[in-house]
Amino acid sequence: MLLQKETTRRKFLLGSLLALPLSDMVFKGLTAAQAAEMAAPELVDYKPIFFSADEWQFIMAACDRLIPAGGKGKAPGALETNVPIFIDQQMHGDIGDEIYMQGPFDVHAPATMGYQIPFRPQQIYKTGIRLIDVWCQQQHQQPFHALSTADKDAVLTQVQKNDINFAELGEGSLKGSQFFSELLSDTKHGYLSDPMYGGNKGMKAWIAIGFPGSRASYTEWVKQHNVPYPLGPVSLLGQRA
Repeated sequence: MLLQKETTRRKFLLGSLLALPLSDMVFKGLTAAQAAEMAAPELVDYKPIFFSADEWQFIMAACDRLIPAGGKGKAPGALETNVPIFIDQQMHGDIGDEIYMQGPFDVHAPATMGYQIPFRPQQIYKTGIRLIDVWCQQQHQQPFHALSTADKDAVLTQVQKNDINFAELGEGSLKGSQFFSELLSDTKHGYLSDPMYGGNKGMKAWIAIGFPGSRASYTEWVKQHNVPYPLGPVSLLGQRA
């Protein structure tokens, strides 16, 4: 789903700047990537449209632990690149609701049998977050987002390994590992997707890994090996960095 947010005059002007050719984009020291970052929503000001306030705190904390800032090469983290906004936008739209849901389902079937969860992605998030917060309250007397960094990492690891038993918390159709897989997949997608979908703010993730984005042709580079690509990324909307 495309990012939907009220456009201010400042962001309209910045959006107009982003439509200019690269040669025109270095404007009083403002690069296209910087302009794109300024035009994107500020995470601290963003009002989630799918998640409740408590769920939003979980998403923010979990994404921050899955892709923390300051990794190898000082790559930006999930929060610096608006990954939670990407997930909120996706869950609010068709991606969160539109999935083949014709039963019967066998939640005990092997992975080779495909999707066997009687939940839409929206329900996976709502259920998983609620159960993990219940478990954290039982074990730590705090919700997930209020735990220490070490405890958050330990909880996420337990969820991934099914060491937090969702069946014992009253949900027999969903495993912790299934929720973790959905969360991790969406976090990675939000980090590396085109900025038009709400994440990868300012194309920071692409810049960090040297991904050129949506450039039209690479034919001149087909036979060049181990040579860094010299041009910065281009987004689907033609933004350049």
